Amino acid sequence: MTKQTHAFQAEVKQILHLVTHSLYSNKEIFLRELVSNASDACDKLRFEALDNAALYEDAPNLEVRVTFDAAAKTLTIRDNGVGMSADEAASHLGTIAKSGTREFMARLEGEQKKDANLIGQFGVGFYSGFIVADRITVETRRAGLPPEQGVRWTSEGTGEYELETITRAERGTDVILHLRDDEADEFLKTWRLKSIVGKYSDHISLPILMRKEQWDAEKSQQVLTDEWETVNKAAALWARPKSEVTDAQYQEFYKQISYDSEPPLAYTHNRVEGRSEYTQLLYIPAKAPFDLWNRDKRGGVKLYVKRVFIMDDAEALMPVYLRFVKGVIDSADLPLNVSRELLQESRDVKAIREGCTKRVLGMLESLADSESADDKTKYQTFWNEFGAVLKEGIGEDHANRDRLAKLYRFASTHADEGVSFADYVQRMKEGQDTIYVITADSLAAAKASPQLEIFRKKGIEVLLLVDRVDEWMLSHLYEFEGHALQSVAKGAVDLGKLQDEEEKKQAEATAEAFKPTLERLKAALKDRAKDVRTTTRLVDSPACIVVEDGDMSAHLARLLKQAGQGAPSTQPILEVNAEHALVRRLAGDDARFDDLAHILFDQALLAEGGQLDDPAAYVQRVTRLLSA
Repeated sequence: MTKQTHAFQAEVKQILHLVTHSLYSNKEIFLRELVSNASDACDKLRFEALDNAALYEDAPNLEVRVTFDAAAKTLTIRDNGVGMSADEAASHLGTIAKSGTREFMARLEGEQKKDANLIGQFGVGFYSGFIVADRITVETRRAGLPPEQGVRWTSEGTGEYELETITRAERGTDVILHLRDDEADEFLKTWRLKSIVGKYSDHISLPILMRKEQWDAEKSQQVLTDEWETVNKAAALWARPKSEVTDAQYQEFYKQISYDSEPPLAYTHNRVEGRSEYTQLLYIPAKAPFDLWNRDKRGGVKLYVKRVFIMDDAEALMPVYLRFVKGVIDSADLPLNVSRELLQESRDVKAIREGCTKRVLGMLESLADSESADDKTKYQTFWNEFGAVLKEGIGEDHANRDRLAKLYRFASTHADEGVSFADYVQRMKEGQDTIYVITADSLAAAKASPQLEIFRKKGIEVLLLVDRVDEWMLSHLYEFEGHALQSVAKGAVDLGKLQDEEEKKQAEATAEAFKPTLERLKAALKDRAKDVRTTTRLVDSPACIVVEDGDMSAHLARLLKQAGQGAPSTQPILEVNAEHALVRRLAGDDARFDDLAHILFDQALLAEGGQLDDPAAYVQRVTRLLSA
């Protein structure tokens, strides 16, 4: 193939422009990305060679070499891994097929435009080389192809790249960075490169080699020799004893595998022996990723088998509701050729999944139950970021339902955050045996709900559930430690022992006296309300909307409608406060009874977050009332 010039994919052009012009902080990240890519290429060769040992080409020792030429101002990252064919070079280096590219560009153009850690998060690590280089040359040959099918790829990071065939004796890839003048002084020094490798790539199990330096007395300076030395520990961090790993090393390793610039909230490192033998190093992040709510996205941890990398995002090793967990699982029992399909069926994988789930829940329990103020703050941070996702587990993981329920936190009429079911039960009124809850679109809407009035008057705490997943959660969580969960927006209010006999007698007498008006209200609203009844739940408001026990709540119906899904058509119940001045006026106003009845219903519907089917009719009725 003669030299050919190709245009970059449109998204690549945009990314290259942003990388070149917007990423200024933490420039050293480029070396982490390129060394990581080189390590991955070696892992891929080792994996493919399981079925075809000839791919090693009589050179089974895999390694990464970092060299530089100060005079030419070049920095080279070389690996003897799987390499690339011409088609693969054009595909991998000229296009980006990974989803999330738009989000990547949006983040770079936004407040985090100087955060180079975003590079790896979106799978565009190779292009980070243009942070420091004005030209990149890639020379590569795929393992198993003849030397004459080597490839040279060259680009200046603008709109085009060149591709040509070369003769390359060795398999693998050289990435040659032609550094800009202002970067050469920093990144063409042995000590600087060693420090970056030690910081970001110490855990890589392959040796990373650099040429040794020695003092030249005649030149009075350090000079490079022909002897190579390993500059990383070349031992997987998770395989080392916990006593030999510092907290700083654990945190740095987390940043490498997660592309997160913040340290994790918590981590656990364990070797598990028994029916299944494996090592787990699991982290709980401090911040949710941009695609947390994409349940179709493959989430999970990195899977190794006997320290051989098998796959990223092994979702079978972690339940979907824990998809935010990062880390590494290294199994001693799984076959090296395990596939995603086999993972779904393996009994060893099921044991690993159960063990990892328990370990993560244990980490969360340690934070949640700690007496330390710092740990409590960490748990609240976790809950604010991932609490809504953790709630998914109540319907997906029956075995851990009780443990999960204890971890849940809510706002309530007594506190804006951090209320557990256990806290609520401890504060229950004497004679109270029910946990009262209300769902709403927002905390403000929940607090303003008229259905809370009697509970506030009596000082009874109500949990305020404002996440979209809460309605689904309540369909799977009926009680906590023997205390039933009851929505204050469903069924008739029954405070049981919390309501004294005098109040009950007065309510019955009021209801009896109000019967004629109730019948007229039922007739006026027969097409809109299933029933109309008096209530003791209201103190300051004239009316409220509720549904029968067993019916879909109005809040859930709205959520389904917003999602474009159909919801059963059920009429609500209108409850009226017979002691309210507006309701009393209604009873004595025959001329405008129908208008007042519909206004009462519409106001109650608006108060609980609903939408009017005919806003114009409501406006006309209010206008007639105000004009009278």
